[in-house]
Amino acid sequence: MKNISFLAMMALLSIMTFLSCDKDDDVMDEMVNNDMYTQEDQMGRPAINTVFVTSADKDNFNTTTPSKQGAAFASKFETQLLALNPGYTTNALGWDAPTFTGALATDVLSVASSGTTTFFDGVNVLTGRQLGDDVINVELLLIFGGPDGSANPTLTNDNVDSNDKAFLTTFPYLASPH
Repeated sequence: MKNISFLAMMALLSIMTFLSCDKDDDVMDEMVNNDMYTQEDQMGRPAINTVFVTSADKDNFNTTTPSKQGAAFASKFETQLLALNPGYTTNALGWDAPTFTGALATDVLSVASSGTTTFFDGVNVLTGRQLGDDVINVELLLIFGGPDGSANPTLTNDNVDSNDKAFLTTFPYLASPH
């Protein structure tokens, strides 16, 4: 029974992921914001919603279509970034505060249809995410690490170096539960 429930959930998630990949947000707006479905939360990139969206803006951010988030929230994200790191100039990507927060404010997980899939490997940036990508360390590095990634070394590492259990090499790839 657990396997059937798991497979049904995976099928539903796959369908929602496929539908959300449409470049036309109007289709997603119609599907999500109707009587059948209500969008409640967005967490395309780990910790971004948690760190950069204020409590007062949570509901609004979580129900805003991604194509409209940048315009609505980039300046608020910039305010949060500069509150967290008043000395911010550029990050390891060479992005100034408006460029960085503009990219963060659109809460989607990008996917490269060809090439390397990674959150950030020093060369490729936001081309997707592998399960083993240390996204929190990358986010900390980009917020606190400065232009070359070496500033604030105590703030650029969460000291969690791997998952507590090994990821599988075949579908569904997630580590087995405890």
